[in-house]
Amino acid sequence: MSEYDSSIPTTFDPFAEANAEDSGAGAKEYVHVRIQQRNGRKSLTTVQGLKKEYSYSKILKDLKKEFCCNGTVVEDPELGQVIQLQGDQRKNVSTFLVQAGIVKKEHIKIHGF
Repeated sequence: MSEYDSSIPTTFDPFAEANAEDSGAGAKEYVHVRIQQRNGRKSLTTVQGLKKEYSYSKILKDLKKEFCCNGTVVEDPELGQVIQLQGDQRKNVSTFLVQAGIVKKEHIKIHGF
C-alpha cells in the first residue's frame, strides 16, 4: 500500500440521508378530500385514505348529522373504502376530521381549489 491508496475517497452517496428517512415508500399517508361534479350544480365530496382501523360507518353517520347531507360508503377495488357526501363539503370535512382527532391537519390534502 502506498500513500496514494489511502487518499482515494471511498464511494460517497449524497442521497444516503434522504433515502434513509424515506425508507418506507409512502410512509406519510394522506387523506384526500375531493369534489366530483355531477349534473349541473350537483356535486359529490369524496374522502379517501382514512386508516382501516376507523369505523367508516360511524364517521359517515357523524358527518351526515353534522352537515345535514346524505352520504354513503363505497367499496372501491383500487382505493378501498371511500366516503361520499352530497354537495361541496371539502372544508367542512377537513375541519371535522381535525377537530375529531382522526387526522392531523398536515395529513389532509384538499383537491379542487
